[in-house]
Amino acid sequence: MIVITGAAGFIGSCIAGTLNAKGITNLVLVDDFSTTEKDANLEGKQFVAKVERSVFDAWMQENGSQVTHVLHIGARTDTTEFDKAIFDELNVEYSKMVWNHCVHFNIPLVYASSAATYGLGEFGYDDKEADMPKLQPLNPYGWSKQWFDMWALEQTQTPPHWYGLKFFNVYGPNEYHKGRMASVIFHTFNQVNEVGSMRLFRSHNPNYTDGGQMRDFVYVKDVVSVVEFLMKGIAKSGIYNLGSGKARTFLDLATNTFHALNKEPEISFIDTPADIRDKYQYFTEANMQKMIGQGYDIPFHTLEEGVKDYVTNYLINDKYL
Repeated sequence: MIVITGAAGFIGSCIAGTLNAKGITNLVLVDDFSTTEKDANLEGKQFVAKVERSVFDAWMQENGSQVTHVLHIGARTDTTEFDKAIFDELNVEYSKMVWNHCVHFNIPLVYASSAATYGLGEFGYDDKEADMPKLQPLNPYGWSKQWFDMWALEQTQTPPHWYGLKFFNVYGPNEYHKGRMASVIFHTFNQVNEVGSMRLFRSHNPNYTDGGQMRDFVYVKDVVSVVEFLMKGIAKSGIYNLGSGKARTFLDLATNTFHALNKEPEISFIDTPADIRDKYQYFTEANMQKMIGQGYDIPFHTLEEGVKDYVTNYLINDKYL
């Protein structure tokens, strides 16, 4: 059995859907299923069990010997949440519990870290583990991922193969439930349909033009592909970047969404919300050479390719992966 935590969420449900499409149905889906907002992500998915997040520890104690892989994608990901205790519980201590079960039952582990660990990028975006202790995240979410990464690197008892993935800006199908935290593509699509135009955040940094803020946007199908590659256990255990390797502007992102809809771009700018303005990343770009050096050789979607696929094959028809 393959365990997927955060299975009802954006990336977790895309992993489940992709595995199902390849005939893999022995999935154990773990999440907080008490709300209905993410139910559509799992509609039609095939699996052998759904396990509530709160009882997963006990479930693993009883069933861990039957598990072949754990894909620990679940986390609290809200960068605007500043209650450290929430992240300590859900992102740090919960991840330690998952890790320890994987050690005990000798199960390979893939877990979600985050590019939020890089903070403002003052130390670059290279996934060299020797440099990771000096990183300075900008919010409690980023710190929770940093703390667990550091804890993992210190462990002498590890799963047989383990991989922490520093996700950059992931976009794609199954993010309908994410609200404010959904991708700019999702918001652009909705704003264009509602009012015919899109408003992006104005730059408050003199080094960047309005809409010229740059991020590494990575299509969720590429994220899933990398996870599948790591499940083979070929790569060396450790922490890896997972982005496209190419920074692009938010203006590029919005413009390509208009083009995918066969519309002329109509874009204006508004002030970045005050609550995130002083913690705002103006540039991120994953150095992907470490992953490529482990044998991953499948080309990533370009921004143009990813946006077109997402808009035309999913958003327009309200479809899920």
